[in-house]
Amino acid sequence: MNTGKPERETFASDTSQRSAADWAKALLVLLMGLTVAHLGVTLFLLTELGTDTFTVLIQGLAVTFGRTVGTIHVIVLCLLMAVMLFTTKGYVKPGTVVCAFCGGPIIDLFTGLFGAYINGSSAMGLRIGCMLAGCVILALGMSIVINSNAGTGPNDLVAVILSDRIARVEFRWIRVCCDLVFVALGFLLGGTVGAGTIVAVLLTGPLVQFWLPVTKRWLPVK
Repeated sequence: MNTGKPERETFASDTSQRSAADWAKALLVLLMGLTVAHLGVTLFLLTELGTDTFTVLIQGLAVTFGRTVGTIHVIVLCLLMAVMLFTTKGYVKPGTVVCAFCGGPIIDLFTGLFGAYINGSSAMGLRIGCMLAGCVILALGMSIVINSNAGTGPNDLVAVILSDRIARVEFRWIRVCCDLVFVALGFLLGGTVGAGTIVAVLLTGPLVQFWLPVTKRWLPVK
């Protein structure tokens, strides 16, 4: 029955008709968004006020299984990609692989650039300001990645897929709930939670939802 209300747009999409040129443009946009997002992550991490929500889970799993954070991170992302690839359609794209494996090097680059100026010994005002700025920049970058329609990180796809499945709940609240689950599980397994982690839980989802329509208007992606 038609209620007169427009249908809610979903994140899943068919990109099978994209040309090579369109894919190249979309992947460049995705890389731009990924760089912006991981600048935000780096600023957040350098403040040493808490790790991001997904990293808390990775830390907890690393403690539980006695492996490095980097090793567990790759394993979990690959598992998530495999599950999503075989159980969903229209979400896992080439950019998903790019997000899974390029984020670390980007963080390392920005850490080398800014680590001497922003760290645990910096003034608290600077650290708090960088933490908040990091959340805003991360959300901006995530919205660009999502709107590139070339794929997004496997951990971020969890909220994206659930948002499409639970259409009556806004994306921001789905994201907040996913972040809370990551943090709670990670903490129970031995991950580290700080004040910044709680801020990230509360801000990331709403900020991404704020940026999504804004960046969609900016981007020349089909």
